[in-house]
Amino acid sequence: MGKKILIIGGIARDHALAWKFAQSPVVEEVFVAPGNPGVNSVATQVDIAVDAYDQLIAFAKEKAIDLAYVSGDDQLGDGLVDLFEKAGIRAFGPSKAAARIEASKAFSKDFMKGHGIPTAAYETFDEYEKAVTYLAGQSVPIVIKASGLAGGKGAVICHTANEAETTLREMMQDNKFGAAGNEVVIEEFMSGPEISIHAFSDGTNYVLFPPAQDHKAALDGNKGLNTGGMGVVAPLSGVSEELMVRIEKEIVAPVIDGMRAAGTPFVGVLYPGIMLTDDGPKVLEYNARLGDPETQAYLRLLEADLMEVVEACLDGTLDQVDVRWSGKTAVNIVLASGGYPAAYEKGKVISGIEKAEGDGAVIVFHAGTALESDRLVTSGGRVLSVSAIGDDLDDALEKAYAAADRIQFEGKALRHDIGKAHDNSKLAKF
Repeated sequence: MGKKILIIGGIARDHALAWKFAQSPVVEEVFVAPGNPGVNSVATQVDIAVDAYDQLIAFAKEKAIDLAYVSGDDQLGDGLVDLFEKAGIRAFGPSKAAARIEASKAFSKDFMKGHGIPTAAYETFDEYEKAVTYLAGQSVPIVIKASGLAGGKGAVICHTANEAETTLREMMQDNKFGAAGNEVVIEEFMSGPEISIHAFSDGTNYVLFPPAQDHKAALDGNKGLNTGGMGVVAPLSGVSEELMVRIEKEIVAPVIDGMRAAGTPFVGVLYPGIMLTDDGPKVLEYNARLGDPETQAYLRLLEADLMEVVEACLDGTLDQVDVRWSGKTAVNIVLASGGYPAAYEKGKVISGIEKAEGDGAVIVFHAGTALESDRLVTSGGRVLSVSAIGDDLDDALEKAYAAADRIQFEGKALRHDIGKAHDNSKLAKF
């Protein structure tokens, strides 16, 4: 009998995980809770919310699940992995204690300071008046971050003093991000190309992914509001082997070693967002899970059996697995609802996905979709992820944009400069 997997999540990352797990020769069945209509081609959608922890555990017991994959930051921060393991169910992802590297920016910044990890200068505040006083003595631009989890939208670059004061008030007094903004981190503004680095970890050993580059702003030219991510390319060309070694030594290894030394080993996927400043690579933030949209590109390139890699992480044997990546380039373009990440309408009929996936180089992963009267409609801000692989970046981009053009829904929004928007000239410095 093959193994049964339960993925907890419902965004494009989770559809991509289900797609990849379903290819494993040792996996018999994949369930995704709550999933979305897209997962039904490779898995079984389960109508249980990501925060219904008792129901998720009961379902896992009922179905004799062999592995629960906890993919979301909120669930990891809440300690869902610990709850599954306490119930006798194997689960992938960092423990609640290890997930603090993402769940608390204040903890994360203090950890970086304590372990000599390069990052922006900062101060942390949980009292509004003290934060206001500190802010008055700082120059702009400056970055204000909600310490807790805010769906990837809790970091605000403030270009004027008024904007900084307003942002601070919205976070700490107006509860714009709920409890996540009860504590804030105010840090220096850094400039340079941003890159995404991921690493599988078994708590001792780790394996770096190829470098990727996300596109956070909603609009072309890196303009507009920050989003959860509008597109990604992987691998990012121009990143030298020397730079990757430096990132491993200065940014990845200290977390794996430091967490293990503290008695809270990090088992899962570590994802530092990095800025390449004139002073070298510095950490913007650590994430304790796979990124979205990075996952939708990475899993198109991963040639190893994902189940084998995940089990090796849990067994402490990652150093015995050949984590192979293809030599191709992957691109992911997000199709969003008009108005995202601000107010947007739902229920718009989607067409053209089958036509978009015509040649096998393209796979469309679902995020904010739903079925209404047997019609596929929009139900979220980021609706679909159009992923394509090609021999090089231009080839992958051509395929991805051609596919994106074939998909239609009212108000469809996308960036037209994925892979072309960033000034990566500084990459050659490292």
